[in-house]
Amino acid sequence: MKILHFFKTYYPESYGGTENVIHTISEIGFQHGLQSEVMYLSSRGKSRNESFSNYHVHRSKLDLYIASTGLSLSAFKDFKEVSSDADVVHYHFPWPFMDIVHFLSRIKKPTIVTYHADIVRQKYLYHLYKPIMYLFLNSVNRIVATSSEYCDTSPVLQLFKKKVSVIPVGIPDQIKRAAPDQLFLKWKNVLPPRFYLFVGTFRHYKGLHVLFDALKGVDFPVVIIGSGGLNKDYFLKPSEIELKNVHFLGALPEADKFAILKLCYGLVFPSHLRSEAFGITLLEGAMCEKPLISTEIGTGTTYVNRHRVTGLVVPPSDPVALREAMVELWHNEPLARQFGKNARIRYEQLFTADKMVASYMKLYQSLKNGDTA
Repeated sequence: MKILHFFKTYYPESYGGTENVIHTISEIGFQHGLQSEVMYLSSRGKSRNESFSNYHVHRSKLDLYIASTGLSLSAFKDFKEVSSDADVVHYHFPWPFMDIVHFLSRIKKPTIVTYHADIVRQKYLYHLYKPIMYLFLNSVNRIVATSSEYCDTSPVLQLFKKKVSVIPVGIPDQIKRAAPDQLFLKWKNVLPPRFYLFVGTFRHYKGLHVLFDALKGVDFPVVIIGSGGLNKDYFLKPSEIELKNVHFLGALPEADKFAILKLCYGLVFPSHLRSEAFGITLLEGAMCEKPLISTEIGTGTTYVNRHRVTGLVVPPSDPVALREAMVELWHNEPLARQFGKNARIRYEQLFTADKMVASYMKLYQSLKNGDTA
């Protein structure tokens, strides 16, 4: 069975949650007979059939990038050609240009769209886009939400509930892959004996400013892994906060990241807007048996982190509540360990890569067999 994934960007241009989902479906699906291809836009220009692990990637030339939306004239022709051999076309929302390509290409293929997130930031442009978005979502055969929480709180998904399936994001079990001993020794010698960990791209919705406000008046260490367009000075306001307990490591290779994940005391995830639709970093923390601290934003983050089961959930944009949660776990190691064990169990029950891929393959097969109503 041949699947074409269509998204605005992909490796190595960008590394994010959607790219992770596409790669996991493509890579693990290959082990079960799935033939996947990925098409995206790139400033590097057009390319066909680049091998990426066990699947192929196609690029179309990126002409413009406006309001977080990539545009390409050549993509219309390219998409029509690449999709001609696919059994199912798998779109990844949101990307308004994708909707237009879908309609103008007039493909006669079964289609699904994974609805990764509502459009939150572009409020004025969103009103112009809404009629096209509704037509697009009405035209595809299936819509996938990544959690029941997101489906229940998204006003858009509520309009299409009859065609929505819930397939949680899943990730491969990295904890069974032992990192080289020298990495553990390296980071163990560099980092504090106990520390909280934040992992993520520096984006507006990640809530780093809330985290740094929460650290005022406490002295436990926090390690920051990540990078992005917003530099650390934007969040920190050095004149207002003492930074001795904050350790910036920048972006790191996966092996280093997982070595540090296994060393950390707990994972803190302060995202405060619905742009954070799921939170793969929370899954990585759960997989590594760590207690989780996150916020209640009505998305999949609370599906991963159950309050007082796998960790603590606090109101968004509330540095006092976040500080209190961090203090509680810091001074209650038995509770932190129990939350970590529960998080690992929940990961194994709901969020493995194999479970996610099996669910998608079942959906693909039903569409290929003609169940497109």
